Amino acid sequence: MTEAKPSQMRMTPGRNLTERLFNFVGREIVTGRYDGKRFPTEAILASEHHVSRPVTREAIKMLTAKGLLYARPKQGTFIQPISAWNLFDADVLNWLLERRFTLPLLRSFIEFRLAVEPMAAQLAARSATPKNIAVIAAGYAQMESSQQGDDDALEATIVFHIAILQACNNPFFSQFESFVSTALRTSISFTNRFNDRDAGLAAHRAVLDAIAAHDPISASITSRSIIEDLMILIRKVENEGR
Repeated sequence: MTEAKPSQMRMTPGRNLTERLFNFVGREIVTGRYDGKRFPTEAILASEHHVSRPVTREAIKMLTAKGLLYARPKQGTFIQPISAWNLFDADVLNWLLERRFTLPLLRSFIEFRLAVEPMAAQLAARSATPKNIAVIAAGYAQMESSQQGDDDALEATIVFHIAILQACNNPFFSQFESFVSTALRTSISFTNRFNDRDAGLAAHRAVLDAIAAHDPISASITSRSIIEDLMILIRKVENEGR
């Protein structure tokens, strides 16, 4: 990863100074720029980025609210461990996509998907309206057309899976959309190194058919099988030391 210079932060268009500093430093934290290093003081950050102390202070407050930082009186500001970060926050998730890829991070994403998506498919099979099913089917159609290069395969897959979360008609499941989208971007970039472009297409069709048939058990089982195949691939890669 190329280390960004403070001047690059100042050139970011479309944001006020506080938002620019917040976005720049947040990305640096999540992508590991400060790993093994002491987080700079407020005065140093202000000097490096040519902003005022109030701007710096407000940006730090925003990052603290997301769980990235914490302050100790008279000791300074420190970076929190990843377990304290708000991993469902849209900014944190976007920054995670720029973090150096690791199998443990991918495994964490996949384990969470296993906990959420099979149940989402089951609920969708029970609760989906005709409109919901049409949106899921449209996502699948995009996945099919992506095999001929007519659509983006990654974006089509995300449309399909997010449509299932929406088809639960449960506001709590809708809150997982950003997380599942990020998990898919991470996992698909990994699986594309090993699988054919049409890998998993039949399984996704089976999920669509089960939801359309209002068969919750089949929907859950087929959804789980897609994600478990990813876990099998991760274990294989780990064992081979790739």
